[in-house]
Amino acid sequence: MNRQEAAAPPRQGASAEAPKYIRVLPFVVAAAFFMEYLDTTVIATALPQMAKTFSVGPNEVSLGMTAYMLSLAVFIPISGWVADRVGSRTVFAAALMTFTLASVLCGSANGLMWFTLTRVLQGMGGAMMVPVGRAIVVRNTPTAGLMRAISTITWPAIVAPVIGPTLGGFITTYASWRWVFFLNVPFGMATLIAALKIVPNQKEAARRRLDLGGFLLSGAALICILYGTELASHDNTNLAVAAGLIIAGVLIGAAAVWRMRTSLSPLLDLTTLKIQTYAVTVLWGSATRIGIETVPYLMPLLLQIGFGLSAFHSGLLLLASASGNLGMKLFTTPILRRFGFRPIAILNGVIAAACVAACGWLAASTPLAVLIVVLLCYGLARSLQFTLLATLAYADVGDRQRSSASTLWSVAQQMTIGMGIALGALCLRLSTFLGPGRLSGEPAHFSVQNFHWAFSVAAVVVLISVIGYVRLPHEAGDAVRGRK
Repeated sequence: MNRQEAAAPPRQGASAEAPKYIRVLPFVVAAAFFMEYLDTTVIATALPQMAKTFSVGPNEVSLGMTAYMLSLAVFIPISGWVADRVGSRTVFAAALMTFTLASVLCGSANGLMWFTLTRVLQGMGGAMMVPVGRAIVVRNTPTAGLMRAISTITWPAIVAPVIGPTLGGFITTYASWRWVFFLNVPFGMATLIAALKIVPNQKEAARRRLDLGGFLLSGAALICILYGTELASHDNTNLAVAAGLIIAGVLIGAAAVWRMRTSLSPLLDLTTLKIQTYAVTVLWGSATRIGIETVPYLMPLLLQIGFGLSAFHSGLLLLASASGNLGMKLFTTPILRRFGFRPIAILNGVIAAACVAACGWLAASTPLAVLIVVLLCYGLARSLQFTLLATLAYADVGDRQRSSASTLWSVAQQMTIGMGIALGALCLRLSTFLGPGRLSGEPAHFSVQNFHWAFSVAAVVVLISVIGYVRLPHEAGDAVRGRK
C-alpha cells in the first residue's frame, strides 16, 4: 500500500522506464471487470427462482436489473472526477468493497424492495469500478504496450456475456440463486488485496470543481434513454410513453452536451470527440456493439423457445461462441499489427454483420455442426471487433485526456449493452405485429420467424456502422501498432 502517489501519469516513453507493476495492472483490473460483467449477465437465468422467493412475478424481479442499470447510468459520468480528486487506488478499492458488500446483501435479500435497493448500491460500486479501472490501465501503460493491455482488460466483457447464462443455469439448477451473488465475495476480496498492493494512487495536480449541472443533466438524460428503451421492449408498456422518455432523454442530453462545452470545468471533456479515431470508436462503434450485443440476448431465447431446448442445453451450445471469443484473443494482436486497424475494422465489421444475420436463419432442423460453426464464427468476429474498438479508442488520446476519455467510453459501453438487449426485445415485440396472426407477444408464443426478423435488424445495424470505419485514415492506430 505504500505505492508512491502521483499527480500525473507516466509519460508514453519506452517500456524500460515503466515500473514493473504496469505489467500486472491489466490483470488486476480485468479480474474486477470479469466479476462485474459476469454478475450482470448471470442474473437473468436466476429470475424465475428469485421470483418464487420474493413471491412476485418474474417481470417484477427485473426491477432489480433496471435499478442496477440506472445506477450505473447516474454515477459513471462522475467517476472520473472522483478519481482525479481522491485518488485512483482509493476509488477503485472503495468500489470493489462496495460491489462485494452489495453482492452479499443481494444474496441475502428476502424481499423485492430490499433486493432493488441493494442492486442500486451494487450499481454504484460498478459505476466507479469499471471506468476508473480502465483509466488506471490506459493512464499507466506506454503507448507501445497499449494494444496488449487493452486486449487483457477487454476479455471479461467478451467472455462473461457468453458463459454467464450457462453458469447461471447451472447454479440455479443445482444450488440456489443466492450463490450467483455470493460467488462475488472471493473474487472481490482477492482483487481488493491485489489492488491495494499494486494500483498507484494517482491524482490530478489541479483540483477541478464538480460540474453539478452537468452531472444532473447527464444522469437524467441517461436514465430517460435507458429506461425508455427498456420500457419499449416490454409487452405491457405503451410505446408512446417509452418514445416520450427517449425523446426527453435526447433533449436533456443535448442540454448536457451544451453545458459541458461551455463550462470552464466540465464533468466530461468532450474535446476528446475531436480526435477522429476516438470519435469513430465511440459513435460508430456504439452502433456496432448494439447490434452485436443483441445475440447473447436473442440466441438463448431462440434455442429454448424456437428449438425447444432446455436452459442448460442452450447454455452448453453457447459455449461455442465462448470458444470463439477466447480463441481469437490469441490472434488479435498479431492480426492488428500485421494488417492495421482500418482494413480489419471494415472487413471484420462486414463479417460480424453476416454472422449476426446467419444466427437468424438457423432452424430446429439445422445440423448441429452448422449451428456450432455459426456460433463459433460469431464469437471470433465479436472478440476481434470489440478488442479493436477498445484499443483504437486510445491510440491518439493524450495523457491528460485519458481519464475523461475512459469515463466517456464507459458511458457509451454501458449504454450499448443495455440498448443491445433492448433492441433485441423490441424487435421481437414489433415482429409480432408484422407477422401473420399478430401473436400476443408473450415469449412462449414467439415463432422462429420472429427471431429471424430480429436478428436481421441487428445485422443491418452492425453493417451500417461500417460506414464510420471507412472514414478512418489509413494510418489509424499506427502509434499502438509500433509504427509511425
